[in-house]
Amino acid sequence: MLKLTYHSHSCFSLSDGDKNIIIDPFLTDNPLAEIKREEVKVDAVLLTHGHGDHLGDGIDIAKANDALIIAPFELATYCEGKGAKVHAMHIGGSYDFPFGRVTLTIAHHGSGLPTENGIIYLGSPCGFVVRMDNKNIYHAGDTGLFYDMKLIGELYPLDLALLPIGGNFTMGIMEALKAVELLSPKAVIPMHYNTFDVIEQNPEDFTSRLPSSVSSKILKPGENYEF
Repeated sequence: MLKLTYHSHSCFSLSDGDKNIIIDPFLTDNPLAEIKREEVKVDAVLLTHGHGDHLGDGIDIAKANDALIIAPFELATYCEGKGAKVHAMHIGGSYDFPFGRVTLTIAHHGSGLPTENGIIYLGSPCGFVVRMDNKNIYHAGDTGLFYDMKLIGELYPLDLALLPIGGNFTMGIMEALKAVELLSPKAVIPMHYNTFDVIEQNPEDFTSRLPSSVSSKILKPGENYEF
């Protein structure tokens, strides 16, 4: 059985009872995060793109745990330059790790880190399909709606989809509902909402409109979903 824990925004950890991973660990300076980076114990850190609210504490967590960062090539290279162990991948690629298999999907977004000297561009953003404990979990990352989500659902029958609903920077509720139609997951959990005023949404407006064939759960920071 897998245990998924929501840490607010787009940050989730996954555990099969032996191996533990975390995705997009934006904890420090996150007003909703219920856990501190020093409390995180993981074997791998997955990063969808280089914006500060997704790269977040990823480098510090990886170094503190001697954990591997898995990210698109340019972002992985940046993290390696900061002293982290990395495994670089890119869109469409898959690789088997001790905790499971990871596939990178497209995401329609950006990837750059603002600094006092300008923006450091960090390659293409991505989503992840993680196969762990014989289950497929799709973390869409920050993305707009795209029709190839249908192919993701066909190639990797999804036990769970984690989808942004906040709008402004990503899909909103209307687009996320269409994404569910294309992906055909068994279950869906909304993410990337209410962290900031500009992405304020009522997640029940999303879950209440899902088809009866798709289960859903609205998680508060620190809450688990086991499947």
